[in-house]
Amino acid sequence: MQIVAASRRKLTAVARETIDPQGDTVLEVVVNRPIGPEPFIVLDILSSMSSRIFCLLLLTIPVQAQLAEPQRQAIDKMVSATITSRNLAGVSIAVVQNGRLAYTQAYGGARPEMRYKIGSNSKQFTAAAVLLLAEAGKLSLNDKVSKYLPNLTRANEISLRQLLSHTAGYEDYYPLDYVSPLMARDITPQGILDIYARKPLNFEPGTAWQYSNTNFVAAGLIVEKVSGQRLYDFLKKRVFVPLGMKSAIDADLQPWEKKDAAPHTKFALGPLRPVAPEGIGWLFAAGALAMNAGDLALWDISLLNGSVLKPASMKELTTEVKLKNGSGTGYALGLSVSNKDGHRRWAHGGGTSGFVSSNVTLPDDKIAITVLTNQDGPGAGPIVSEIERILLPPKADPEAAASLAGMRKLFDGLRRGELDRSMLTGDANAYFSEQVITDFTNSLREVGDVTEFSQTNMSLRGGMTSRAFSIKTATKALTLSTFEKPDGKVDQFLIYAAR
Repeated sequence: MQIVAASRRKLTAVARETIDPQGDTVLEVVVNRPIGPEPFIVLDILSSMSSRIFCLLLLTIPVQAQLAEPQRQAIDKMVSATITSRNLAGVSIAVVQNGRLAYTQAYGGARPEMRYKIGSNSKQFTAAAVLLLAEAGKLSLNDKVSKYLPNLTRANEISLRQLLSHTAGYEDYYPLDYVSPLMARDITPQGILDIYARKPLNFEPGTAWQYSNTNFVAAGLIVEKVSGQRLYDFLKKRVFVPLGMKSAIDADLQPWEKKDAAPHTKFALGPLRPVAPEGIGWLFAAGALAMNAGDLALWDISLLNGSVLKPASMKELTTEVKLKNGSGTGYALGLSVSNKDGHRRWAHGGGTSGFVSSNVTLPDDKIAITVLTNQDGPGAGPIVSEIERILLPPKADPEAAASLAGMRKLFDGLRRGELDRSMLTGDANAYFSEQVITDFTNSLREVGDVTEFSQTNMSLRGGMTSRAFSIKTATKALTLSTFEKPDGKVDQFLIYAAR
């Protein structure tokens, strides 16, 4: 007997012979592999036995993790409330926890299998395609654009890395949040470059950061020239099929189906309206991909596991690109990179006509959050932020209740023109001159009764505890910023109008 199996990961196979009730010899082949998204296929099983052969394949397949019930309920409640408050057409989410898909859900009439255009979240895939070609030795991030597209402005001075990090200087062809008359007509990627990448540069290469979709159109054409394939076909073979991303399509190349999400927009505070897409060709490598939320989460998992790109490529993809003067850009290659409250974040948003997406990966926490909406405007980003807060709640603040009571006492006193100076440090007492107290009192009396007074943030700074509070009244929303010494004395008490 010979077993021939194919897998990108290590697998084990055990064969044993048994006798079935009819007296035939049965060959059972038990195949196991580590948990992961990659499919594998048993290519051939050859045996010289003349009796009937049955093959039983027991695969260790990825099992979706389970989000804790309180977290799931909190997310469902928050998304449902956001849909109502913002009048959103539909929302689909996917949550990765501990490096595994833990929750997918759709709201507002959407279904989890629905495809959405992901817009500029496509850029990280284009960057990955360039890195895969670099791994194969077919190009380098340091190559000049002129090696592949010699007719572009100053192409001999601009590197592929600068294209992928928005530090090249080419003018952005799609800065608007609506479709202009020109963009309603079909175009080719080369046509985009002929219009926008043959103009004078907006800045000297490597000296500034300005987001530009034009950069990624150029990068996509370079991938096609070097690979000899359409960008989508290259990604399908190297990324989508290996990761099991079955819903991923190029919305320019493949028809939008009725089962997929329909695009919407709103004019000012008006009702939802259907909206027409861009003309064919305008999105290309900068934003043409569409998929469901669960499949975009599979890509996030691959970034966490390093299952598509080699470690050196992952480092390039996720390391902030610096300008020539050494200042940071907050951007790597097709990904924004940051550190929020000690949590590294790889993130991007995306918007096309009638669709907005937001995708965040927290590599050290093994968490990823995907939110897709079929409506222009804000919605996806705030939902991602709220899910992130639910999954990674702020650190416990044991003094929160006492601090809240003290700050409310100071606030109410100032509204009456009174100030308990025993609660303040020397610096704070110096700050609260008679004029300051008068201005506090007169302005706070005008806002009406307090309807909500809550803490929104806590951090440590300079040996003190910094807290932020949200204050809502009958007519105003306010923000209170405070500093407290270890002995409880208040060193800062500043009030602003909330944005």
